[in-house]
Amino acid sequence: MLCGLLLLQAAALALAWDTFVVPHTAGADDTPGLLSLVTNHSSDATILFSKGVTYNIFTAIKFPILTNVEIRIEGNLTYPTSIEEVQAVVGGLQGFPGSWFTFSGGNNVTLRGSTDPKWGWVDGHGQAWWDAVQQVNRPHGWAFSHITNGVIRDMKLFKPVAWSFSTSGSNNLHVFNNKILAVSDTSSFPFNTDGFSAGGNNLLFENNHIENGDDCLTVGSGAHNITWRNSYCEGGHGLSIGSLGKGGAVADVQNIHIESTLMKSCLYGARFKSWTGGNGLARNITWKDIAFIDVPFPIYVTQNYWDQGVGPKPNSSDTLNNTHIQDFLFQNFVGTIRDKPYVEGSCVSDPCWYAVPNATGREVAILDLYPGTATNVVVKDVFATTQTLRPVAVMCNSTAVTNDVGFKCWNGPFIRTKAGF
Repeated sequence: MLCGLLLLQAAALALAWDTFVVPHTAGADDTPGLLSLVTNHSSDATILFSKGVTYNIFTAIKFPILTNVEIRIEGNLTYPTSIEEVQAVVGGLQGFPGSWFTFSGGNNVTLRGSTDPKWGWVDGHGQAWWDAVQQVNRPHGWAFSHITNGVIRDMKLFKPVAWSFSTSGSNNLHVFNNKILAVSDTSSFPFNTDGFSAGGNNLLFENNHIENGDDCLTVGSGAHNITWRNSYCEGGHGLSIGSLGKGGAVADVQNIHIESTLMKSCLYGARFKSWTGGNGLARNITWKDIAFIDVPFPIYVTQNYWDQGVGPKPNSSDTLNNTHIQDFLFQNFVGTIRDKPYVEGSCVSDPCWYAVPNATGREVAILDLYPGTATNVVVKDVFATTQTLRPVAVMCNSTAVTNDVGFKCWNGPFIRTKAGF
């Protein structure tokens, strides 16, 4: 496979590379030393954070264009503990580059953590932000952007403030064996702690572990040929495509394959969301072999995503002004639906932002579609029970989708049809 070849090439190149250790001064900001080091050794080099050292990354860093470079984190990294210090950086007083760690481009670049359980952690000190419900000038985490032939492996993020990894504009990446722990120790909710925001082309995500308060995976417009597999998601908002088409934007998402993932106590399992009034196309998207435990919405597709903070849901009957979807497959979903009353931590309104009018709370699949905009949407091999053992239900408008979706398309009990076997 291409990713395997990539690792072999990287290993071969590493034999001729020099290793440069990031300097550390106790109590001081280590970012300037890191930037100087990587600027002077932006090709054919390993930049090493030494095991046994906790480095102070007190200001954000934007790496130069890198060629044949490995950033290896064997020590621990810490953000500032002060919310105000971070806000000052993000607010632009020191020229915030977009994320706390921003890769601006390159070829054959590896971001590598450690398999040592005590070392290789990046501590964002997000708990203080969550407790304060502070959402002003929050930093994104790692922007692995515009990288061709890249690897993100063995990274461990602890309490990131918000938004962990993004891969916008990158091509041919292998992202594996990473861990994100954005879990609150109090009743405070870890808002917007997305796991992986997948953008770019030809990306393989596998064997990742995410516990957070937002999308485990989100695939954005422009993403093509994305595979996600063999992973674990807990507490967040699911394996998501979108949101797409905000402000009438033209979406383009194609060839996405998501499989072999356990979803535990997530709000959603598989999720597609496009804004009312969006444009473009999402095509050839598969969610397969998904196990779910304690999930209220195992399969949820909506072309009616909107900001509840600015008013009621808009109405639209214009089929040309909605993001179209084509060739969606949801196959082999097995698990339990959370149908007992509860309030999810991200709920700040009444009704909650995720409330579905007229839903029973027992729906294994909700297809919220516009007529004439959805082609070949199929749900098959679904085996679900509810926590209360009440009958499983579905929501579907038969005037909005004309093919056999795998169950009787109505608002009622889940009754499998021919395409569902």
